[in-house]
Amino acid sequence: MNISTRRATLDDLDAVAPLFDAYRCFYGQLDDSAASHAFIAQRLQRDESVVLLAWLDGAAAGFTQLYPMFSSVRAARVWVLNDLYVEASARCRGVAQALLTAAAEFARGDGALRLVLETMPDNVAAQMLYDAQGWQRYDDTLRYQLPLTLG
Repeated sequence: MNISTRRATLDDLDAVAPLFDAYRCFYGQLDDSAASHAFIAQRLQRDESVVLLAWLDGAAAGFTQLYPMFSSVRAARVWVLNDLYVEASARCRGVAQALLTAAAEFARGDGALRLVLETMPDNVAAQMLYDAQGWQRYDDTLRYQLPLTLG
């Protein structure tokens, strides 16, 4: 079993887009490969996110997407690990751990203060993974959102 990770480029779009579509379906969205392809293409073209792609035995097996954020109080960059997905056939084979390690290495190399993420309360498998990888739970604030569109 050979796992490798690297930052995705536009040349990787055809490998990342189907994984992103599967990720969206996992979270209850309808299968929409065109929308998924366009969304990832825009992020990569505009350099609005960092997509790290994992390969397992030469096949695209998972990805994580990081978005930049800043801490005004600490005057430092923070990266939000917004998406993490591993193909069902590649799960429990070290792909998610490799992606989390790659994300941490990227953020450290970028001089970031921290890497943050959220997961759903019922996603116990993800919580166990994050706990095992040394992520720390925190709840120093109350989170709010202001929906701007329906849906």
